[in-house]
Amino acid sequence: MIRILRQIFRTGIVTDLSPQFDDPRITVANLTLEASVKRRFRRSLTVREVDAGSCNGCELEIHALNNPVYDCERLGIHFTASPRFADVLLVTGPVSVNMEIALKRTYDAVPSPKIVIAVGDCACNGGIFGETYASLGGVDKVIPVNIRIPGCPPTPTDILNGFYKICL
Repeated sequence: MIRILRQIFRTGIVTDLSPQFDDPRITVANLTLEASVKRRFRRSLTVREVDAGSCNGCELEIHALNNPVYDCERLGIHFTASPRFADVLLVTGPVSVNMEIALKRTYDAVPSPKIVIAVGDCACNGGIFGETYASLGGVDKVIPVNIRIPGCPPTPTDILNGFYKICL
């Protein structure tokens, strides 16, 4: 135990600092996003997230939306397990051959009007995986995409700004 404590004191803090709450990208996006969500979707925006074969980098940034820094719940953005209750389908990763049918079924289960957001370079155009025997490429090769959020992975602020685009 003492050896571990010495190692901790020798190494110091290695984590990144959290973004400041007065960051203009977050504050401006959140204030306008909250009003836009309430105006366009009446109460809240319900999101169904689908991983179509990614490396999970984008999922980590999407999960960061629920942490106390970004707190998408206070903006009226909620995640659901069922596509039948979703307003938006959030897709990450290139569509693998094995996920093609599941993605189409999920898309068909989302009620109209269907809004699809492709998150990350892989979902937008295939990214580093491209089109291979195991990957079909971007999400738009399987289902229609309304909004693309590029980045590898995109930041939570970029994802919030993507939600803002659908609320305009």
